[in-house]
Amino acid sequence: MKPNTVAVVGAAETTDMGKIPNLSVIGLHADAALNALADAGLKPSDIDGVATAGVSPVELAHYLGIKPTYADGTSVGGCSFMLHVRHAAAAINEGLATTILITHGESGRSRVGAGGFGRNASSLAGQFEMPFGPVGPPSMFTIPVLRYLKERGYTVEDLANVSVIQREWAAKNPRASYKDPLTVDDVLNADMIAYPFTKLMCCLVTDGGGALILTSAERAKDFPQKPVYVLGTGESVETPMVSQMYDFASSTAFRISGKKAFDEAGIKHSDVDHLMIYDAFSHLPLYGLEDLGFCKPGEAADFIRERNTAPGGKLPLNTNGGGLSYMHSGMYGMYALQESVRQLRGIAPAQVPGAKISVCQGVGGMFAAAGTVIFGNEG
Repeated sequence: MKPNTVAVVGAAETTDMGKIPNLSVIGLHADAALNALADAGLKPSDIDGVATAGVSPVELAHYLGIKPTYADGTSVGGCSFMLHVRHAAAAINEGLATTILITHGESGRSRVGAGGFGRNASSLAGQFEMPFGPVGPPSMFTIPVLRYLKERGYTVEDLANVSVIQREWAAKNPRASYKDPLTVDDVLNADMIAYPFTKLMCCLVTDGGGALILTSAERAKDFPQKPVYVLGTGESVETPMVSQMYDFASSTAFRISGKKAFDEAGIKHSDVDHLMIYDAFSHLPLYGLEDLGFCKPGEAADFIRERNTAPGGKLPLNTNGGGLSYMHSGMYGMYALQESVRQLRGIAPAQVPGAKISVCQGVGGMFAAAGTVIFGNEG
């Protein structure tokens, strides 16, 4: 797609975050959607395109009374919303719709109307991974991570350091789930979940959601909020079985989606002011820094240890506190997108001074899918 032809004109998260026992999953989608509509000064009748994951776009459109000309139900895990942004931008450029609403909502903690984690016995994972005993993401991500640590020469302390710095950012965010300072020893001494992951290296389990509204760049200046333009996007998928990754020390999907987004945006890594890398577990920012090309293989741990990604660093990373300390209701990608938009609007709790370009990287499943969105705030 051509850069700067589509913009985000509405963005909001659910009214409450963390623990929301009074709303079902579809209720969380609707709450986020209504907040984003208010942010953009729109009504449901102004929307002619919908995209969502977790519920059907049919259910979403019906619930909100929207009669769309475009619907996207792409569901590839936590990065689904990055793909929705990409598809929405293409749809707007193609004239399939003019104003597209993307929603997310999950009752990850309260489990009101939520499904469960499972694999169909006839699926590839059901046949070839689940019989060997994994019981969810913490025990499945260990497969590539143990090989990655060995190949890169990284340590468990390097994983812990990611959690520590994420918490520093969370301390600046009033809406973050956890704000108390952490030390590396705190992380290492937390309850062991599945080696090498302790509890503080694993994502939170929360309720919440968010929504975005996209339209053409030529219309964007007519809305009340500062437009945030889509400069470049990428997507890819790799494998439904984490044990069958092409390379345990690298996400092929990250590399493909990232390169496509950077090529579309026509920017260099040195142009990036702000970075969001999906951090359901503390290894993911390390992979992301390397696979997106910000660090060479084997350099990401030192890059973080030297506080380049911390408050005051040259590449602020996961400035909302991330899935480790801010929010993680199951599919985290929407929260990362929201923070990129806040930063480029200049309204983030931990605002990066003068931020003009933000890269937002998502992962779906256990390295199953990836989506990359590069935003800018100059039309």
